[in-house]
Amino acid sequence: MSVMNKLKDMLKGHPDRTGKGIDKAGDAVDDRTRGKYSGHVDTAQDKLRDQFGGDGRDDRPPRT
Repeated sequence: MSVMNKLKDMLKGHPDRTGKGIDKAGDAVDDRTRGKYSGHVDTAQDKLRDQFGGDGRDDRPPRT
């Protein structure tokens, strides 16, 4: 089993933690790129949430 498959199996069982992890990763990318690719990061976060669950968007303040 590949590492990616193992990761997918772990993430699917914990949607609350998955959502928080997706948010943290996206925020880290935005910080490193100074928000230059924030639209792309948001799209990637949405796709990851659709695939793995974890709708953690309600906890976050809206982006400005």
